[in-house]
Amino acid sequence: MENFWDLRYNDYGLAYGLQPNMFFHQQIDAFVPAKLLLPAEGEGRNAVYAACKGWKVDAYDQSSVAKNNAMKLAFDNNVEINYTIADHLGFPLKEEYYDLIALIYAHMPSEIRKAVHMKLCESLAPKGIIILEAFDKEQISRTSGGPKTEDLLYSLDDLVDDFSTLKIIDASKEEIFLEEGLLHKGWAIVNRIIAEKK
Repeated sequence: MENFWDLRYNDYGLAYGLQPNMFFHQQIDAFVPAKLLLPAEGEGRNAVYAACKGWKVDAYDQSSVAKNNAMKLAFDNNVEINYTIADHLGFPLKEEYYDLIALIYAHMPSEIRKAVHMKLCESLAPKGIIILEAFDKEQISRTSGGPKTEDLLYSLDDLVDDFSTLKIIDASKEEIFLEEGLLHKGWAIVNRIIAEKK
């Protein structure tokens, strides 16, 4: 999978663009900057935006090309991000540490999804928030982005169950228009979650 993602990120900024995800942008602007984790962060578009707003940012991705591009974007914006090369099972999570965790198109197979989401919940500080935007299973037939394997796509019911230890503030399935680089473009069906640690 590392080679797959390295190839995807080989052309700097083209895969998903260099601007932050719109849902992430809208949500993070409502919070006081603190400690943020971005799993599967790719080329750093969300990490750098958050760092520019004063957040202390940890991020990880399994692609070394993605990390190099993210560090270039951080340098160009004169900010620092702490970026680790790791997959969802290999990143060393601290318990009750992060004030915000943002899962933006951080798709993973069902065999690990629930366990990873549970570990992320445990890594939230008291009153910490998780926000998530990811493609719904109905996205499988669309060409606007997302995995082409149904197991890597999500249902809203599964996500609500994954985060059941948290207080669900909002959970919705929506059709939105994506304009993020070359690979997220057009009308798409996504799930969105906002949840708070009790």
